[in-house]
Amino acid sequence: MKPAQIQAFFTTLATANPQPQTELEFASVFELLAAVLLSAQATDVSVNKATRHLFLVANTPQKMLDLGLEGLEGYIKTIGLYHSKAKHLLQTCQMLINQHGGQVPRTREALEALPGVGRKTANVVLNVAFGEPTMAVDTHIFRVSNRTGLAPGKTPLAVEQALLKRVPQAFLTDAHHWLILHGRYVCQARTPRCWECAVAPYCDFKPKTLEG
Repeated sequence: MKPAQIQAFFTTLATANPQPQTELEFASVFELLAAVLLSAQATDVSVNKATRHLFLVANTPQKMLDLGLEGLEGYIKTIGLYHSKAKHLLQTCQMLINQHGGQVPRTREALEALPGVGRKTANVVLNVAFGEPTMAVDTHIFRVSNRTGLAPGKTPLAVEQALLKRVPQAFLTDAHHWLILHGRYVCQARTPRCWECAVAPYCDFKPKTLEG
């Protein structure tokens, strides 16, 4: 995809959805961190169903710790990998209290030092909570970036670095939301919905799929 096509690609997505948001539900930076940690290899829908009840009783690191492992697992057992996620979340809560005064840190290094928090999770928190122009490359962004020719790469990190170079500055802060939503609802894995894709004219994907 050439620079003029990339500009048109994001202009189109921005016009359709000027203020894209994560579909995870949260009311604080801590809730966001917890929700993103729980969302690994799980859908946002399944995480939201669990956290709607969880955050009513545990919306701070200390309250989460007070639940204990069994108590926390009771709230999140409908989420995949809930046992290891519960342990990681409680360990993270302890670190937030011990090392960060109960607050979520604002640096990548400190975020990635938290149990269960990898680069992708750190990128989501940095972007959504603190407005930094990061790219949290999940399966949707990886697929869209390669399929469209926007930012091809063999690994999530390679795609992330390519996106940061190729996405115009004006779109950087919101780009990962647009790409996730586009991959989730339009540029789907098995059958991309090219017939209803507003950015199809700028896309390198040749075997465009037809409705039917």
